[in-house]
Amino acid sequence: QVQLAESGGGSVQAGESLRLSCAASRSIYISNCVGWFRQYPGKEREGVAAIYTGGRTTRYADSVKGRFTISQDDGKNTVYLHMTGLKPEDTAMYYCAAAPPFANVGLPLESEEYSYWGQGTQITVSS
Repeated sequence: QVQLAESGGGSVQAGESLRLSCAASRSIYISNCVGWFRQYPGKEREGVAAIYTGGRTTRYADSVKGRFTISQDDGKNTVYLHMTGLKPEDTAMYYCAAAPPFANVGLPLESEEYSYWGQGTQITVSS
């Protein structure tokens, strides 16, 4: 089991930056992959970014490539999502998720590959 807690959401203007944090209750290495997802009202969650915790390999959705960066701080058991050049269409609830312990899932952006989820943090981008 692991508890995940997101923080860092808020309201910003288009073009500004935010950094989301996902703090885990135990070592992030136990989950080979940690991902960030977002969800629009009435829509399914969509994968935004994922990181392989053992080697820091990353993967991004096309919609955020070049603007978002996922990273990890091993000492703090925390995964970050640094978002730059925010657009109104980035407005959503953002969640972090961890893959099952020791599972070899690759770098999925599909929500069904993840077992543990945080409560989410809202981001609102105004034009």
